[in-house]
Amino acid sequence: MPMPFPGHVRAFVLASLVGLTAAGLQAAAPTLDHLFPVAVPVGSTGVVQVIGKFEPWPPQMWVDAPGITFRPSTNSGRFTVEVMPTAGVGPHFVRLHNEEGASGPRFLVVTRAPQRDEQEPNDDFRAPQRMENCPVSINGRLEKGGDVDSYAVWLEAGQTAVAEVDAYVLASPLDAVLRVVDDQGRQLALNHDDGRTLDPFLAFTPPTAGLYVIQVFGFPYPATSDVRFAGNASCVYRLHLFKGPYARHALPLGVGRGQKSPMTLVGWNLQKRGADGATNASTPPLPFDGTTLTSEHNQAMWQPDRIENTLVLPVGDGSERLELEPNDDAAHLPSAPGLDVPGAVTGCINQPGDVDRYRFTAKKGENLACQLQAASLGFPLDAWLRVEDDHGKELKKAEGGNGTDPSLEWAAPTNGTFVLAVGNLLHRGGPDYFYRLSVQPPRPAVRATIAANAFSVEAGKTNEVKFNVQLLHGVKGRFVASVQGLPDGVQAGPADVPEKGGDVTLKLVAAPDAKKSSGPMQIVLKDTETGREERVRAELVTSGVDNGVPNGFSRLLLEFVEDLWLTVLPAKPAGVAASAK
Repeated sequence: MPMPFPGHVRAFVLASLVGLTAAGLQAAAPTLDHLFPVAVPVGSTGVVQVIGKFEPWPPQMWVDAPGITFRPSTNSGRFTVEVMPTAGVGPHFVRLHNEEGASGPRFLVVTRAPQRDEQEPNDDFRAPQRMENCPVSINGRLEKGGDVDSYAVWLEAGQTAVAEVDAYVLASPLDAVLRVVDDQGRQLALNHDDGRTLDPFLAFTPPTAGLYVIQVFGFPYPATSDVRFAGNASCVYRLHLFKGPYARHALPLGVGRGQKSPMTLVGWNLQKRGADGATNASTPPLPFDGTTLTSEHNQAMWQPDRIENTLVLPVGDGSERLELEPNDDAAHLPSAPGLDVPGAVTGCINQPGDVDRYRFTAKKGENLACQLQAASLGFPLDAWLRVEDDHGKELKKAEGGNGTDPSLEWAAPTNGTFVLAVGNLLHRGGPDYFYRLSVQPPRPAVRATIAANAFSVEAGKTNEVKFNVQLLHGVKGRFVASVQGLPDGVQAGPADVPEKGGDVTLKLVAAPDAKKSSGPMQIVLKDTETGREERVRAELVTSGVDNGVPNGFSRLLLEFVEDLWLTVLPAKPAGVAASAK
């Protein structure tokens, strides 16, 4: 028989085993990489897979809006999601959470149209997934290294197919590629980036009728030394396919608040094919009603009945004009067309070396915000922007490049006429080098940002939450910061915002008997004189570059979160050794 342990040894071993068992069973905050499928139709019920780490199962799912309910399945990693007819259409944030904390926010997209799911196997172009009806949006995933997904569409001669992928904008770890092959596997078209992001966009017009295969594959993002095509459970994407009327953009590129504007659509399949099989690339002007747009709208969504896709249009104050040529000669200032202030103009650097100039008037000391949009709208213009006096002397200049657009703020040194000049850093030009140049008085704004989007505090302890407030362009007032949505047992005293803005610190104080909890909170700035409120937001995008390798995501479906997360943890227990005495 084995020899028994002495009493004090048994006590120590038992305490140690209890401690180890408790540590092994202790839950951790869940992580959520992505949902699959990432898009679900409004008014539907379906099953989604959560990709991440979540032990023990099940965690809870938080959604940023009502009308969307997640119910965990008995199978680990799966939820049934019910989307009520009243749920908001568009992208939403979701988080997994338990008593230990919450995951970072990820996307769920609610759509009006039904969605198709990728059906494996579809790697081989000779056995693609057939798409009988377009337009269609497909939830796909490159599940393993080397994966290629193939989708077939029938096209008539001269009929353009448009394909676009959402992956980068979903924060998927995928730098996606689109290509078209024929029934022999010969490549007919390929696109890697759409000009705005690392997501691809492709328009293909076949010379003859037939079945064509559109393939999705990609590389890891961020880039690695692996030369294989990327693939893992997190490499989710959405593929949108169109065969009917599709508008790439409108002319002018933007619309004015409170105005009705004639807009010309530019794209593919916009009119019926003629006897020669060709289609016109634009439409006669269509009316756009901007009378309901307010100062809260920086963009407008527009889908006229005659197109299958939705356009996103920049919104500004004042007129929206089209460039009038010639306007490139600085020596003949009167020939430069006028630019209303506030207002905007749509122009094109239509040949290498072209420079466009626009006259405007300003009063001494008048501040103006001059912004050019080109790369951000998907056009291949690496622009520079310059303010000149009436003799062509440069007063101020800004440059874009590397997928960014130039903007500048400038104060007129005297009353007079001035010129805004636009050119290409790379001295290139062509019929698709469009831009939108707007001139507006800078808008007063409050910008309050915080580095993290989740926090924790231990019962009986204090945690400091720091954020920054910028009061821009003449904002005045006395702002006080406070926290909304705190659980019982946690307090956060109000904090004054410095008169000119700056760093602010709030202290989260948890009572010794504060209960374990995990949930959303908001930090709110309130103007004590007007009652105006602003929320502190955590930015999710970055344009950082490290040795030329992109760092983070510069554009997402939603680019900031205002629902921050707070986890209240119990006080740490005494050590195992102490309890064994």
